[in-house]
Amino acid sequence: MTENCSSPNKGIFSATICANKQIRQGFYRLKLKFSGAAAQSFAKARPGQFAELDISGIALPESKAIPEELTDISERKILLRRPFSFCDVTSKDNKTTVEILYCVVGPASLRMTTLSAGDSLNVIGPLGNGFSITKNKKTALFVAGGMGVGPLLYLAKIITNDYPDTIVTALVGAKTKEELPFKGRLDEIAQQLGFSLPEFAMYSIESSVATDDGSVGYKGFVTDFLAEWLGQNDLEPQDTIIYSCGPKAMLAKIADIAQEKKIDCQVCTEQMMACGIGLCQSCAVECKVSNSNETIYKLCCKDGPVFDSREVIFRI
Repeated sequence: MTENCSSPNKGIFSATICANKQIRQGFYRLKLKFSGAAAQSFAKARPGQFAELDISGIALPESKAIPEELTDISERKILLRRPFSFCDVTSKDNKTTVEILYCVVGPASLRMTTLSAGDSLNVIGPLGNGFSITKNKKTALFVAGGMGVGPLLYLAKIITNDYPDTIVTALVGAKTKEELPFKGRLDEIAQQLGFSLPEFAMYSIESSVATDDGSVGYKGFVTDFLAEWLGQNDLEPQDTIIYSCGPKAMLAKIADIAQEKKIDCQVCTEQMMACGIGLCQSCAVECKVSNSNETIYKLCCKDGPVFDSREVIFRI
């Protein structure tokens, strides 16, 4: 039995900023609070879904706070909303808080760093289709690439709370240790015990890290780490599922590994989006047609962003 994670209750809402904390250089966690109808809608938001934020009216930080590599583009006008997935959702007393993990990479995310408690933000959501949780799986493997860890953190909360018999293991990759979107350092003792990342350890989930340069954890791509991990652990394919989010090349490799091992796999895809609600057709994803050599295009924002890995055609 599968629990499909989509939401018919999307809308345009106003959110209040609760906190906007820098967790390490370039990485932030933004906490939004919703009330009324918005709280009810976002209380039902599922891992893998997202919201579109209106950043157009947010001011730039002081010039000394603008990274040198963003100086030339920081003044660009922000015309389109920006999509962000949820790394946590909590509902209590008719209020819902949503946490978003973001990285400063351009003029929009740069402006987001100036948001502070009490500010208001216009939000469209929750949008898209999230991860479908299959109840008969004994083992769930999370594979994240960099910022792709966000929706998997929220998925960790849901699975450990609602499906406590499922054993979850998380593998997280990045180019270097500086590009891992987590607060604090990786404690050596925790790594030896298999709980490298506190954000997963809080759910009693074992986790490991891979970095391309070997600055921490496994040296190499997280996809190679996954292949080795599967070779060292005797899992029944029918009892196992992979949930993954990250760059397209990583997802393509994970899809190949899952197909080879005959393991079910869901991938949370990343595409450039404009509207986020299926009108502009800019986030097309090429997909296979069952029992046919033909392909069709689905929309990342509406049909996804989560797809069955066997369905997506990855053109790298």
